[in-house]
Amino acid sequence: MARMVFCQVLKREAPALEEAPYPGELGQRIIDNVSAEGWKQWLERLTTIINENRLSTADPGSLELIEKHMIGFLFDEGDYGGLPSGFVPQGQKK
Repeated sequence: MARMVFCQVLKREAPALEEAPYPGELGQRIIDNVSAEGWKQWLERLTTIINENRLSTADPGSLELIEKHMIGFLFDEGDYGGLPSGFVPQGQKK
């Protein structure tokens, strides 16, 4: 049976990630508090954030911004984590 966590994204119990998806203390915090489904939702949001803000994962400044968004999305902390301003989901009118 899969290990369960109270997921900070879903706000309910859900199957945990099998391993930390990020290094260090933040990775441990993620594995202890974010479910596999919650992490999947973050990866979808991450794609939007990278594309809308034209970020490069090779740029240290972009990585710092991505981490702020990740903490905001996963733990509802800080001023980041929401959809980029001006973002309109595909299929909706601007």
